[in-house]
Amino acid sequence: MHSTYSPVAELNLLKDFQDRVGYENFAQGFGLTEYGNTSGLSAWSEDPEFTGRLIPFAQATGGGSFYALWRLDDREDLATLPVVVFGDEGGEHVVARNMRELFQLLGFDEEISVEHETAYFYRDKDEPHTDCHDEYVAWLDQHFGLPVAQDPDAVLAVAQAEFGGRFADWIRPFLA
Repeated sequence: MHSTYSPVAELNLLKDFQDRVGYENFAQGFGLTEYGNTSGLSAWSEDPEFTGRLIPFAQATGGGSFYALWRLDDREDLATLPVVVFGDEGGEHVVARNMRELFQLLGFDEEISVEHETAYFYRDKDEPHTDCHDEYVAWLDQHFGLPVAQDPDAVLAVAQAEFGGRFADWIRPFLA
C-alpha cells in the first residue's frame, strides 16, 4: 500500500488500484495526481487562507479540471471532507460530501463537465466504458461495499444542498 501517497487511507487504496490498472484507465479523465500540490490553485488565488484550506489530489478531466478536498473545518478524518472540482475554464463546485461519494461518482465512468454555474455528468448510453471499469466496480464493492452512482446528478445535488452555499460563501472573497 502507498501509505506515503497521502494521509487518507481511502486514497492510498485507490492509488494502489490506479498503479495496477493505469492512470485514466478506470474512470474517464480521472487520475490521482501529486497529493496536496496547490500549484493549480494559483489561477484562482494565491492567498494562503485559500490554498491552506484546499487539498488537490486528482485530475477530474483530460482538459485540466481537478478535484480537491475542502477543509471546511479541522476534522482529522480527511476522507469525510467535501470534494470540490475546479474547472479548467472556470467554475468551482462541491461535487461530493466525502471521498466515498466521489468514488461512487467515478464508477459512472464519465468525465465531469464543469461550467461557471454548474457541474454535471453526462454519458451517452452507447459510449464504451474504460478498459478497467469492471475491475473498478468490483474494487469499490470489495473495499467499501458501495455501488456505482447510477444517477450522478442526484449525488451532486445532495452535496450541493449540504455544502454548496457554504463553499460559495467561503470562496467568493478569494475570487473577487
